[in-house]
Amino acid sequence: MAYHQAMTSTDDRPRTDTGRALVPVLVSICTVVAVVSSVGAPLIPTVGDTYGVSFTSAQWSLTIAMLVGAVTVPILGRLGDGPHRKQALVGALAVVALGCVLAAVPGNFAMLILGRALQGIGLGLMPLAMAVARDHLTPAAARKCVAALSVTAVAGIGLGYPLTGVIAHYWGFHACFVVAAIATTAVLLVSIPVVPSSGHLARHPLDVVGAILLGIGLTALLLALSTGGSWGWTSWQLLVSVAVGVVILPLWARHELRCAYPLVQLSLLRNRMVLTADVTGLLAGIGMFVLSSTVIRLVQTPTDTGYGLGKSAVIAGLVLVPFSLASVVANRLLPFASRWVPQNLVMPLGAGAFVVALIVLLIGRSELWVVFVVMGVAGLGVGFTFAAMPTLIVSAVPAHETGSALGVNQVTRTVGGAVGSALSATILAAYTLPGSTYPSDDGYSAAATAGIVLWVVTALLALGLPYARRRASKQVVDDSVELAVTGGFAYEIDSRRTESVGDR
Repeated sequence: MAYHQAMTSTDDRPRTDTGRALVPVLVSICTVVAVVSSVGAPLIPTVGDTYGVSFTSAQWSLTIAMLVGAVTVPILGRLGDGPHRKQALVGALAVVALGCVLAAVPGNFAMLILGRALQGIGLGLMPLAMAVARDHLTPAAARKCVAALSVTAVAGIGLGYPLTGVIAHYWGFHACFVVAAIATTAVLLVSIPVVPSSGHLARHPLDVVGAILLGIGLTALLLALSTGGSWGWTSWQLLVSVAVGVVILPLWARHELRCAYPLVQLSLLRNRMVLTADVTGLLAGIGMFVLSSTVIRLVQTPTDTGYGLGKSAVIAGLVLVPFSLASVVANRLLPFASRWVPQNLVMPLGAGAFVVALIVLLIGRSELWVVFVVMGVAGLGVGFTFAAMPTLIVSAVPAHETGSALGVNQVTRTVGGAVGSALSATILAAYTLPGSTYPSDDGYSAAATAGIVLWVVTALLALGLPYARRRASKQVVDDSVELAVTGGFAYEIDSRRTESVGDR
């Protein structure tokens, strides 16, 4: 599985004493990638207005990045396992920079979607940066660096939301991608001489077939979900798209189970704890993006609709900041909460907090301050939920399967985000009258209700989790906090020895 780095003994691992240069570069990479990943969310209504496309089509500027991320994150993880880690990191940065340039070109919606797709590759860069830190810094320095990277990831997203809104408001949304292209190119240039090579690592095969099958299957189903309303739910286009997804994804699963070096180690789903955690991760990812995408649209909908808040992209970006900040606060509180709350109850409580936030949105979304509160409470909920998942998984699987199990969980969460992005657009489109630009107020009620159902099911599944066979240590809990933020890229570190956590 591709989310672990095969670790040699502490004595054999090359260490970099010039951490003064390496750490700032890694932090810069993660900051820029986090900011770039946040560019799409506040701009969706603006994209629709600028290109004259439907909201469902505009939503693909977010969905496509999540879709590409779901496929390429494990690919980059596998490349990062071997001697080509630096090339993978530098190459991914170059592709992200190219994506920003393409998205900055005005007048072509297809070019924007292509650019956003290339930017989605950046979702795999934070795990690679963490791998560099763990492999080329001393253990103490590596732990501090990984902690800094995890905070930087969330802080960068929190910074990116309002920054995107301000730039788009004053200079147009294409300027956001110009700034992103400049920043990405800058960190690309400084990373080339600083990031060390990983030529000492063994080479592992890349599951190209698995990546292709996963990409085709997910794209087909997401296309059917997002365009079913415009195609018609009984149209031949939709039926063909669904058929492709239904046929391809089982073939992908069969291939992964038989592959010696699978892209995603699906065999771990035989573990009830892992399966339940992954299903809850999928549902939580869907519910999270249903909320964020819906709120972005609501805040920027004109007041003359009778329900919209009529705010600019600047305010829409600021609305997402409490979500980001509350999420990292919840992550940091998890080690303390674990002392008083059983690990099996943290996820249900987090899901319950998200349900409360959605109920408030359902019954009282007419004031901007209410939306801010909703996003803050939801951020706490998702922070506890996602931070608890690695802890539960680590406590349920053998040490040598930790990295693979956490990698599967990250893939399901990313897929959930892509599905949630498409689902939110589909729900709102279903409540948009022909010839109308905006959905009715009932569309937002339906989206909130769908989110409530998703998170209630998430809470119930989490309540059904069996008690762990072994309680995770304090160190594991602390590590899980970092993994929840940085994407589930895991290592098993022991004071006496280090070993691969994904090799079977």
